[in-house]
Amino acid sequence: MKKLFLSSSFKDVASLFEQFEENLQGRRVTFIPTASVPERIVFYVKAGKKALEKMGLIVDVLEVSTATPAEIRETLAKNDFIYVSGGNTFFLMQELRRSGADKIIVEEVNAGKLYIGESAGAVVASASIEYVAAMDSVKKAPNLQGFEGLGLTNFYTVPHHTNAPFKKAVEKVRAQYGEALELRLISNKQALTVCGDEVRVLGDL
Repeated sequence: MKKLFLSSSFKDVASLFEQFEENLQGRRVTFIPTASVPERIVFYVKAGKKALEKMGLIVDVLEVSTATPAEIRETLAKNDFIYVSGGNTFFLMQELRRSGADKIIVEEVNAGKLYIGESAGAVVASASIEYVAAMDSVKKAPNLQGFEGLGLTNFYTVPHHTNAPFKKAVEKVRAQYGEALELRLISNKQALTVCGDEVRVLGDL
């Protein structure tokens, strides 16, 4: 069964994650911070990692922009969970695709491995990432070919709903794509969970 936990700010919904997935102590998570590489503000990477460790999880960092294909395959296969952090969505997708990590992640998740996506990591789970151009700079991914996402969800997550500094950008996305796509807007204190065909929103605005 496909399982996903999608958030805007993982540290703010860590308690919701512990309710969603029990028996965390001693389990291993592949932590992918790649989206933060071209960004200046990256505090959320350390915060997310710390939140996972506080739960008793063993965090195995995998930087897909520099790892070898063998390292990527081995790390994603051996660990219990996959965590994809926030940052620039387009750079993240560029590197996931270039490295081949995109296909391995999809294989693992379709086989039942839990996918945890934070902000950009939540957006790339969608079929396309083009809709977040108002929130992220496409220019930071000069080698990206097309806007295809991982296709793990049949909806499109819009993170940071009602949260500064993204309020206006979120409304722009909603105005532009609200009728064409099934957008799911979540604040920093909410999470979207997928268990097979069931999608739920946890937390309050």
